[in-house]
Amino acid sequence: MKVFTARWRLIALTTLLAIAGGVLAYLVTPKEYRATTTILIERRLSIPVQSAVEAAWENYYSMEFYPTQYRLLQSRGLAERTVQNLRLDQDPAFNPARASLAGSDEGGSAAADQSALARLAGRLLGGLEVKPVGQTQMVDISYRSTDPALAARIANGVAETYIDWGIESRSNLAGKTSVFLGSQIETLKQEIQDKENQALAYSKRADIVTLDTGGNVVLSRLQALNADYTRAVSERIGKGAALKELEVATPQIAAEILPDPVVAQLRGEVVEMEREYASRLATFKPEWPAMVELKGRIDQARGNLIPAAREALAKAREAARAEYQGAQRREAALAAEINSLKVENREVNSASIEYNNLRLEIDTRRQLLDEMLRKQSETDVSSRLQATRESNVRIVDRALVPGGPFRPSLRRNVTFAGGAGLVFGFGLVLLLHYMDRTLKSSEEVERLFGVPVLAVIPDVGAGGNGYGLRGRYGYGYGYGYGYGEKPAKARARKPGKGGGNGEPTQIELLPHLRPRMLVAEAYRALRTALLLSTASELKVIVITSSIPGEGKTSTASNLAIVLAQLGKNVLLIDGDLRKSRLHELFGMSNRAGLVSYLTGQVPPEQIVLRTDIPNLYAIPAGPSPPNPSELLSSERMRDLVRQLRLRFDYVVIDSAPTLAVTDATILGSIADGVVLTACAGRVQRQEAKACRDRLQVAEVKVLGAVFNRFRVGGGPYRKGYAAYQTYAGYGEERSGGEVAAR
Repeated sequence: MKVFTARWRLIALTTLLAIAGGVLAYLVTPKEYRATTTILIERRLSIPVQSAVEAAWENYYSMEFYPTQYRLLQSRGLAERTVQNLRLDQDPAFNPARASLAGSDEGGSAAADQSALARLAGRLLGGLEVKPVGQTQMVDISYRSTDPALAARIANGVAETYIDWGIESRSNLAGKTSVFLGSQIETLKQEIQDKENQALAYSKRADIVTLDTGGNVVLSRLQALNADYTRAVSERIGKGAALKELEVATPQIAAEILPDPVVAQLRGEVVEMEREYASRLATFKPEWPAMVELKGRIDQARGNLIPAAREALAKAREAARAEYQGAQRREAALAAEINSLKVENREVNSASIEYNNLRLEIDTRRQLLDEMLRKQSETDVSSRLQATRESNVRIVDRALVPGGPFRPSLRRNVTFAGGAGLVFGFGLVLLLHYMDRTLKSSEEVERLFGVPVLAVIPDVGAGGNGYGLRGRYGYGYGYGYGYGEKPAKARARKPGKGGGNGEPTQIELLPHLRPRMLVAEAYRALRTALLLSTASELKVIVITSSIPGEGKTSTASNLAIVLAQLGKNVLLIDGDLRKSRLHELFGMSNRAGLVSYLTGQVPPEQIVLRTDIPNLYAIPAGPSPPNPSELLSSERMRDLVRQLRLRFDYVVIDSAPTLAVTDATILGSIADGVVLTACAGRVQRQEAKACRDRLQVAEVKVLGAVFNRFRVGGGPYRKGYAAYQTYAGYGEERSGGEVAAR
């Protein structure tokens, strides 16, 4: 949770940017309108008379009926019919390309070519949605468009075209059946006439006046078989009609009407890919590789659909043919039995049986003729009813022009964008947290260095909430000899002269210049913790850090100042011979210093200089030597420290960074202890570990660590520091002079 609270501004920024993006997307996204037509699809047409065609197809109705209708509503053929019926190729709102040609000579072309028609049909399918309404026979046909009137017009047009297509299909089938039945009736009439002539001629030859068949058992059986034979012939003719319809059907028609599961699946795949192709046309050109590949898949799927339809049609034909052949066999069996009885009857009364046989054949054909006439009448009635536009599909609710867009939704955009921005912000914070390998808390400092944190020095930079410091702040300063940054041009100032004429006050002298500030109080807390950190004598203290720029010079100078404020004689030594700065802080000469003594040029009395701060003395580094490590490890350095122990209560040595050179370990071996300075957000964890390991190898006593430049703006230390700020008058007005440290 600390990770997120510390970077709450970043999370808030990403969330606000995401919301702004969502609002912008809402403003620039074209508004889409959706109109919906609701239709009712009944499984069968509710009419009093059932036609022969409907009876023939009865066996094909199954649970796949409604899924098949849904696919038909989304078929390319129906879409092309709708485009033509509504003349959408002439509608600028639907076909902008046509609108651009409206003023040309070619703009009046009544029919688009097949390629243009297919493209427009694909565009229509791209905005079409067919959805069943729960567990009912109703279906919602919806269309999306940037034009609300066009959306309602197309939704209603698709429903009307679907109804017209169903009526037309059934009417065509009924017409073909009527023609077939008419030819069969004419054939039967001719056969009856021929048999009547044969019976008349035979009766004249045999001089037959009347025949009484009431008591003839054979004739009674013949009459019963004749009735069965009549039904068998009627069944055979019905099966033949169904077979005839299947034989004249083409694979293309079968692909649209057969309820075969495989055909329905392939047809659905074609519709889905055509819809995807139409949807992509709004973004990509047809020549784009992805579009060409999708077009190839559509063509391949269409190629697969026709063979599958052909195979399904073949199966349907085979089933109808088997039923037809079964009816033929039953008819033939009855005919054979009748013939057998005819022979038997002929033996009883050859003349009577012959004549009666002719009469039976005549009666059989008359009954068959009556059956054919009845079926023809039913088919004609069905055709006339269909001619009155009766259908098993009707519109329940027509689409109205929508009053407002259904997308984009400002609320949905803002909610989604805000959630996404929040998630992204949390993720970004976690990513930055795990990528940031620097020290960020005093707990990490204690864990990595293995020593207690003696003090936490708040950040007094811009936005650092140093409570009383404004403006520039920086601990970073370059180090020479190839291991640091280029040095900034130093400006020597007298202590206490900062703040005038816009000059920033030095942070290294804050406890002296502004003792009531929070930062000064933090250094006094360091003094207290340091004096209580060990029971043994503590007079010589080395201040160092892992890398340059962590504020060790600031820590050394301010620690020396707060020790001097106790009334003790304190000496501050600039032990950073490579990059000395103490002479700049206290405005003293650097011509003679520690290097001058170590090289035997001057006695120790000449390098100890009094500062403007009571009880505080300083030894500058002196001229930069070529061999700092050798000088610091010399016997003269050890002898100097022994002399200074006797003269001063405390000796604070500002050393070079530990990882840069070996100076800190050398000085630490002759001092009573070392204080490590760690800068928050600057030193890497591996650098801190390396510093700890180097001091452990050198067997240097580490008294503790100072966690420097800690930002207290939003952490757990905030309340504590705020309390220090107001308690007993601590803290000064923030309108004071700028504070900056180099």
